[in-house]
This record gives sequence, structure tokens and C-alpha cells, in this order.
Amino acid sequence: MGNSYPQLDLDRQLCFPLYAAARGVSRVYAELLADVGLTYPQYLTMLALWSADGALSVGELGERLRLDSGTLTPLLKRLEAAGYLERRRDPGDERRVLASLTPAGESLRESVSNVPLRLSASLGLAAGDAAALRDLLARLMANLESRGGAGGPAGS
Repeated sequence: MGNSYPQLDLDRQLCFPLYAAARGVSRVYAELLADVGLTYPQYLTMLALWSADGALSVGELGERLRLDSGTLTPLLKRLEAAGYLERRRDPGDERRVLASLTPAGESLRESVSNVPLRLSASLGLAAGDAAALRDLLARLMANLESRGGAGGPAGS
């Protein structure tokens, strides 16, 4: 039974290695973050807050993380329950909810500061290859977002 549709071979697809690699990287992150009790999406949220200059609105966090509010809100609630952030209404605009780090959220940064290095060691990629892959994926995300496709928050 010859393959009359070689373009449909699994090994020729871009989507499959992206999907499998994303699942694998998420699994490694889960192992690295288990000690501090964070999930991978929670870690990404904390990274966004650590790199911000002050509080971020839930909308800004959603844009930064490419998550819709239906996904982000429960994540923020769990981080707030863990004591890492607080949410409050923006006094200048009551429609906006701001998320800001608590002292515990700030100190958590030290606990996970070795995660990027440990991840790099787990991936087995040279630093240049990892940087080139990140740059290619960033370009892919930008291309998808510019055409209104996947990668942006739902409803954007």
C-alpha cells in the first residue's frame, strides 16, 4: 500500500514535532517546579509579574501570556490562594483588575532562579541552538498573530 499522499506523512509535518516538543518541555518544567508547588502555567504567570514594573492588569497579563480571561482567572485565583499575588480593582478604572506580587511572590523568585539553567541542561541543546530555536518560534508566533491566527488570546 504505497503512500499516494506523501504530504500527509507524520514525519513531514511541522505540527507534530512542535506539539510533541511542547508536551515534553512542559513535562520537564513540571518536574523542575514540583518542589515549589507551581504548575508550568503558574510559573509563566509569575515570570510575567516578576518582569513587570509594578502591577499588571488581568488584560495585560492575558496579552503577555497569550491566554484568555477564562483560562487566566482560575490561574490567578490559585496563585492568590497560595499567597503569591493579590488582585484588586484599579482605583483609576474600576473595570480593571490589577495583579501584583506579594512578598511571598517576590521571594519565590529566588526558589526558582535555577529552573532555566536546569531546563537547559535537560534539553540537551547547545546555547546557540536553544537561542536560535527560541528566535524561530518567536517569529512563528508573531507571524501567526499578525494574521489573526493561533497564538493570541481568544477573542482578540
